[in-house]
Amino acid sequence: MPESSAAVPARTPSSPDETVVFSEKLWPGAWIWVVAVGIASAGILVFAPISLAAGFTAAAVLFAIEAVLLVLSTPSVTVTTRTLQVGRASIERGLVGGAAAYRGKEATAERGTRLNGLAYLCIRGWIDPVVRIEIADPSDPTPYWLTSTRRPEELVAALNGA
Repeated sequence: MPESSAAVPARTPSSPDETVVFSEKLWPGAWIWVVAVGIASAGILVFAPISLAAGFTAAAVLFAIEAVLLVLSTPSVTVTTRTLQVGRASIERGLVGGAAAYRGKEATAERGTRLNGLAYLCIRGWIDPVVRIEIADPSDPTPYWLTSTRRPEELVAALNGA
């Protein structure tokens, strides 16, 4: 029976003939790190009345926690010759239909007014382009996956076999 597109733990290529065609980590953008530093610096304001050292220590601890959370929550998009993995979800390539890239206003519409409530989403607010990946599994109620990517044309080419 074919593998479902339901979310499953991440897999690594299991056989030597499973070649990685496309791979991308959706790392936070520079402005996210600036916001993290700003939030962490609030620790200085909170603890400075106690002592300046406590304020700087609190800021460092807050930033470390934020950094760990940002890094651990960074999903990846991987296309191999056999599977597609987006975040925690994985599906066999034979169950993947067509893929289309969207940028700018079209990407905003795909994430908003044209979004199907049953779609699987792996969206990051700091990455504008998205790729819509149709799911051709008749037993899966998910019509498509929508994922953020900084390289939408390369992802579409990898999925469509170019």
